[in-house]
Amino acid sequence: MRTLVLSIAVVASLGLARTGQAEWAPKSAPVMTRWAKDVVPERVHQEYPRPQLARDHWLNLNGLWDYALTPLKAERPQEWSGQILVPFPCESALSGVMQPVGPERALWYRRSFKTPTDAAWQGQRVLLHFGAVDWECTVWVNGTEVGQHRGGYDPFSFDISAALQSGQNELIVRVVDPSDAGYQPRGKQMQQPHGIWYTPTTGIWQTVWLEPVPKTYIRQVRLLPDLDTGMLTVSVDVAHPVPGQQFRITFGSDIHRLIAPDASPVTAPTEVSLGVIPSTERWSPSNPKLQDCTVSLVNAEGAGDSVATYFAWRKISVGKDAEGITRLLLNNEPLFQYGTLDQGFWPDGLYTAPSDAALKWDIEITKQYGFNMIRKHVKVEPARWYYHCDRLGMLVWQDMPSGDQHANWDPFGKFNGQETTRSEASAANFRQEWQHIMDALRAFPSIVVWVPFNEAWGQFDTVAVSRWTKEYDPTRLVNCASGGNDFPVGDIVDVHRYPGPFAPRPEEKRASVLGEYGGLGLPLKGHTWQGEKNWGYRSYTTAEDLTEAYLDIVDRLQPLIREPGLSAAIYTQTTDVEIEVNGLLTYDREVQKIPVDVAAQAHQQLWQSAPRTHILVPSAQRETLDWRYTLEQPT
Repeated sequence: MRTLVLSIAVVASLGLARTGQAEWAPKSAPVMTRWAKDVVPERVHQEYPRPQLARDHWLNLNGLWDYALTPLKAERPQEWSGQILVPFPCESALSGVMQPVGPERALWYRRSFKTPTDAAWQGQRVLLHFGAVDWECTVWVNGTEVGQHRGGYDPFSFDISAALQSGQNELIVRVVDPSDAGYQPRGKQMQQPHGIWYTPTTGIWQTVWLEPVPKTYIRQVRLLPDLDTGMLTVSVDVAHPVPGQQFRITFGSDIHRLIAPDASPVTAPTEVSLGVIPSTERWSPSNPKLQDCTVSLVNAEGAGDSVATYFAWRKISVGKDAEGITRLLLNNEPLFQYGTLDQGFWPDGLYTAPSDAALKWDIEITKQYGFNMIRKHVKVEPARWYYHCDRLGMLVWQDMPSGDQHANWDPFGKFNGQETTRSEASAANFRQEWQHIMDALRAFPSIVVWVPFNEAWGQFDTVAVSRWTKEYDPTRLVNCASGGNDFPVGDIVDVHRYPGPFAPRPEEKRASVLGEYGGLGLPLKGHTWQGEKNWGYRSYTTAEDLTEAYLDIVDRLQPLIREPGLSAAIYTQTTDVEIEVNGLLTYDREVQKIPVDVAAQAHQQLWQSAPRTHILVPSAQRETLDWRYTLEQPT
């Protein structure tokens, strides 16, 4: 990737009176991660937020903003309650607020900023980007409304050029979020957390930033490699296009020119297929080879907009193995996918990791455990999380965040073929948010499976939704309902079984997967969310007993790969989350409840036919065993 020029944002709201404010400071959650102590307003999430469409110049607006909580229908506040650290949600400790918002109140933000005066910003349009805001927001710049957005998980942007003025500019954001009182996608958020339901997230929870662009600029690039033919299809979407424009695609020193039709302005993405590409080395978890490239726009005046991006030569499909069993295939070869259910919650930041290093660490430790896949469970992560998966070689199954009402469900398929009925507004909102999420994530090669529904939560119109998902992105597999009420559609038949394991029979065109299993719980004193009040599918009292139980279910999982032909399994879960103590790691990421080296050795046997011998610490050493683990930061 190219070197990016970051203009440091003004941290505080300048020149705007505040009333009754104390100095900002983070709050203390019941447990905190080691990264929380390094969070300071001047350097919070400073990394470039959009690795798949990178430009040289940008302005980070993360940091301290003014905030106020008002009744839902109140006008803009005249007094501000204090400062909130963006991009941490209002309910989180690291926001410095740690207060619930709820469906009856609105959350307001305010800050000021100056656009840089250097040449890169002169004469350019200015885009205001939000990584994600949960759930509905309205945005004003200098008193002018510049846009509204609904959707808690997808990035969005507004062109604020016409509203800008010289010197200081005022930015106001109003957010409302009905949480579980509404029909919108919300995942595991609930106003009264308990069991598998967690603290809500309200407001800005991903990076906010400004970006200068020319009038005609590249809005989106998609690079679609065809592993079977060696062809690469390049799709470029341009804002305010002009006739006769050219796109220059550069791979190192090799340049391909793509010429758009010049009879009329291009109003849809322009697609051109290239036949000869410098490198077609295949991407996989063991060889995460990516191809960097630059896409530039050339018009009559010469060089125009330019973005850095990347892609991978990889193919995900369903097909038969040598014994005629339907399998998940990566690059046309069977690969057993074994991963963790990953909720994406943090004790100090809730939906927002305390830092990019922390975000990456979760993926690194999962890989060290010997997993090759993560199921991102009813949550969407910032773009940088998927970028790290791409670079580290981690397959991703991406869930649609659940919402609305549950259909009848049990884990034994009693209600297969049943679903709920959504209102017209709820159904339309689901389809819109799902499309926007897919649009935002389609460029990341690590994502190999889309999961529209989970365990019948809000499951409706399953056949139509699953078919549309496949048609919209035929380069990935579709799991119509993970552990939910199964319909004969999509590429996967998926069951959940706790503690398991269990394997459904593969079908002619659908592979067999165990979408969730395990859930073995162990609360550890000093690392729990509510002291003695904890929950797990099956609980243990010592790390030794937990590890022995885990190794046993891995032993029993192995033969299911051969008969009936299991293609993937997902263990619940990566870390504890609030009172749910089913994690391989504690919620604060400080303790390995199941040791990395022991689990990694056991996992290797899933790709081999030889029996495994349990490797456990001898009984005499168990009392003095230190179960903590420190991961060295990679260079």
